[in-house]
Amino acid sequence: MGFSQEDESEKPEAAWENPVLVIVRGIKYNESYKMLTGGIYMGSYLNPGNEAFAVALNSEIYVDKTGLLTYTNKVMNTLQGYICNSRPRRFGKSITANMLTAYYSKGCSSKEMFSGLEISRAKDFEKHLNQYDVLHWDIQWCMEPAGGPERIVSYISEKTISELKEYYPHILPEEIRSLPEALSRINAASGTKFIVIIDEWDVLIRDEAADLKTQEEYINFLRAMFKGTEPTKYIQLAYLTGILPVKKEKTQSALNNFKDYSMLHAGPIAPYVGFTETEVQKLCEVYGQRFEEVKRWYDGYQIGKYHVYNPNAVVNLMLRLMLPLFRTIPLASPIKTMC
Repeated sequence: MGFSQEDESEKPEAAWENPVLVIVRGIKYNESYKMLTGGIYMGSYLNPGNEAFAVALNSEIYVDKTGLLTYTNKVMNTLQGYICNSRPRRFGKSITANMLTAYYSKGCSSKEMFSGLEISRAKDFEKHLNQYDVLHWDIQWCMEPAGGPERIVSYISEKTISELKEYYPHILPEEIRSLPEALSRINAASGTKFIVIIDEWDVLIRDEAADLKTQEEYINFLRAMFKGTEPTKYIQLAYLTGILPVKKEKTQSALNNFKDYSMLHAGPIAPYVGFTETEVQKLCEVYGQRFEEVKRWYDGYQIGKYHVYNPNAVVNLMLRLMLPLFRTIPLASPIKTMC
């Protein structure tokens, strides 16, 4: 759940590094980090590269949230390995999804990219690094090339199966149309298990509430992908990001085997949701901001023992180097306290 943003304004000279926070400045990854290596297949949806996460690391401010990977490494291939991370907008959800892809995907070589970040100090860092077949879909982005929400499922299935056929040419028959069936066949033939990352999983639930047919098709797709005995054979880890929490009833029960980590119940990933107070304090030191003023304006949540700040708001403040002239919330608004 790292968060980053670029700016052309003058950059402070100070920087630091510790187990909680890293500010990375001026790192420019050359093309060798972005290209597939060793003949490994790199596609748009199957085994993507690490370019998207490199953009975050290249930015002036990057707050290290790679410690989340320690948790996902721990729960993969278990019943706890079905994770839905529900957060408000501008809390770094997509950067997190890109981070997981860069770390796990066979389609890139990311050892140097993660070197010096928190995850690199974990004992199993290299055990999981770029070792898995990863499927990564950004549902919001897929809307346009798909030709509309009603074609999302068919678009994702067709494009992903096409890439799977290139990577596993002797396993999948030409006529196969079901993506869950394709993953099941690959697993049966080769023992391969997949990491599935879906960014903005809830777009069709939020934005297409009146289109019951499209919603039903999408829910049925998710149910086939993740529910029941067969998916446990081919799913190594499933990670979804969205704004809405997963419902455990009615149509959305297709995802009731997912553990929903929300702003109300962040559980073990609480320090990776937004910026913690320690991280904001250190940003203030580098950018010459008065922490107490920043806290007065931006300390919006308390999740367990963590005071959590909106990353986008804090980064914009640091790069702007001045507090806004007015508050965007009423002065009397209480701090939102989360369990």
